Amino acid sequence: MKHLLKLIRPKQWIKNGFVLLPMFFGGTLLDATDVVASVITFFAYSFAASSIYCFNDIHDVEADRRHPVKCKRPVASGAISVVQAYGLMALMFVLSGIVLLLLPVNRIEVGGVILFYWLLNLCYCARLKQYAIVDVCVVAFGFVLRLLAGGLATETALSRWIVLMTFLLTLFLSFAKRRDDVLRMNETGEAPRKNTSRYNLTFINQAITIAASVTLVCYIMYTVSPEVTSRYHADYLYLTTVFVLLGLLRYIQIAVVDKKSGDPTKVILKDHFTQLVVLAWGVSFLLIIYVFK
Repeated sequence: MKHLLKLIRPKQWIKNGFVLLPMFFGGTLLDATDVVASVITFFAYSFAASSIYCFNDIHDVEADRRHPVKCKRPVASGAISVVQAYGLMALMFVLSGIVLLLLPVNRIEVGGVILFYWLLNLCYCARLKQYAIVDVCVVAFGFVLRLLAGGLATETALSRWIVLMTFLLTLFLSFAKRRDDVLRMNETGEAPRKNTSRYNLTFINQAITIAASVTLVCYIMYTVSPEVTSRYHADYLYLTTVFVLLGLLRYIQIAVVDKKSGDPTKVILKDHFTQLVVLAWGVSFLLIIYVFK
């Protein structure tokens, strides 16, 4: 059982929390209908993502066996056969479809977004991740699709700033993750990915700085935009920018100083400073739109 769980990677489901953001930013956290719809979409997306994880491990099995860490993955280590992995991949995809049937509205539209995400990531695993820059853009676009699915499920109109922020923030995290690959390549002389040789520390550091800067600007523009201030009847959302800045700086510190940005999920789950900043941002945002409006 532990090998099956390791293959579908439930810890990575935290990424699918992006489907909850439309409900959060839409100010409908107290709406039971939107909460149920968001939770259903979260699990539908998570099962689809787990299906992709299975395919990724099947496709990369030979490369994973040569990797110092990935060689311990269930398929690469032989704990789960390729046939069993394909079976689990199909099961996860079917479960995603079954869960979607519980969605009260827009289930076809949400299903279409998830299907597009699934097909895009099949292409990513099979080919697209071999191309530098394209790889991180596909990853970032996958998070935009999560946001879109959450918006459709709750019938929440998405601000253009939210869409831009999501893309830029996840692009920033993706570049930070690639930085660890470049460091490993510089130390061992062997590229962890086929496209790692198309990156170097100078390029990665500049890309991280640019992505972080534009993300912060987009967040500020979001908090002071007329559509947002009029929707929430709140003029002080810009104050939460402090926590966004702290979060970005902390992650850059983890990437550049600690050199441990290879797994964003692990950083979020284990770094207490990051957890505290995210919590402070969430609480302050909620207080401003629900209590002090």
